[in-house]
Amino acid sequence: MAQLLSKMSQDFLVAFGVVLGAAMMIGIHSILTFKSPSASMLNMVATVKIWAVVVAIGGTIDPFRVIESNFMYGQISPAVKQIAQILSAFLGAHLGTELIRWICGGGAQG
Repeated sequence: MAQLLSKMSQDFLVAFGVVLGAAMMIGIHSILTFKSPSASMLNMVATVKIWAVVVAIGGTIDPFRVIESNFMYGQISPAVKQIAQILSAFLGAHLGTELIRWICGGGAQG
């Protein structure tokens, strides 16, 4: 259980960091190119969110194969653990996105 929580927190923080890092870098780019940083950052977080999840879970289709193969053989526990890790990564990416929206004054956009 401790290993699962460790992996989930790692996935959360990696996805969160990818979103924040991308937003910060696009903000710097916008300043250097004389564009609106907040508009650029809001556009970037909308497109980078799914990639943050992919990066956090390993960047491959393997986690989904683990889920499929475990369900096929009736082993629910490994599949549930993998789903928990994916959800944790998604939560990190989503919270990072919402933080950037809040900072940029974009509000709670759907």
